[in-house]
Amino acid sequence: MNKNSRGVALVTGASSGIGHATARALQNAGFRVFGTSRRAAPTTSDGITMLTCDVTDDASVAKLVDEVLAKAGRIDLLVNNAGIGLLGGAEESSAAQARALFDVNVFGVLRVTNAVLPAMRRQKNGRIVNLSSVLGLIPAPYSALYASTKHAIEGYSESLDHELRTFGIRVVLVEPAYTRTAFEENLVKPDRALDIYNAARAGMNGILRKAIEAGDAPEVVAGAVLEAATASNPKRRYAAGKMARQVSLLRRFVPASAFDKSLRKQNGLPV
Repeated sequence: MNKNSRGVALVTGASSGIGHATARALQNAGFRVFGTSRRAAPTTSDGITMLTCDVTDDASVAKLVDEVLAKAGRIDLLVNNAGIGLLGGAEESSAAQARALFDVNVFGVLRVTNAVLPAMRRQKNGRIVNLSSVLGLIPAPYSALYASTKHAIEGYSESLDHELRTFGIRVVLVEPAYTRTAFEENLVKPDRALDIYNAARAGMNGILRKAIEAGDAPEVVAGAVLEAATASNPKRRYAAGKMARQVSLLRRFVPASAFDKSLRKQNGLPV
């Protein structure tokens, strides 16, 4: 497949950060790219056609896919990037808040994927890249609900990949670590914060802020997505960036007790 015939790509959450960097990388690699944002955005940005979509709304997702198919006739690549974060003790969020988080990070992926699959099956070809996280592999204090959404995406993606290979469709995961985006600024706050967690939560917020400032550029993650999207024989997972690769290896080979001790130390918790 030459540089000018990569196909049609759809990237959710493409207005900024990892999503925008990914859309640009795909466009530069020869894809015709459609990006989404939850709020109205310019019709085009850096050669990317922007469309409005709320991944928590079935009708909005259906309209999005219909628009792309009407304009381009096919969808060869779906990058499920749209998502939100939440930092707080697990018991500081109500069930309603947990459901809202899952509605974006898990069921949003499910909605868009389900809407795109009929076209990919008709084509007998397609690639789906789901943005996970190193938190889909490791525990992290004060990220229980967010990490749960990424663990869910890991399991969903692996199972779906087995189901779809018969149709010429592959499902791949990309796992970033800390990335220099506005993620920390846009974190959802617990809806029933408890005073007992105030100090620890504030400490974790400070650690997260510093880690993001020192993290990978969004273009590093975009490069991993491009590799996952274009590999003729894709791996199941692509760690995006040096830290993500290190964490993945340490999780696999370091004894659980040692990993646990190191994790608590790095997060300012008593060992």
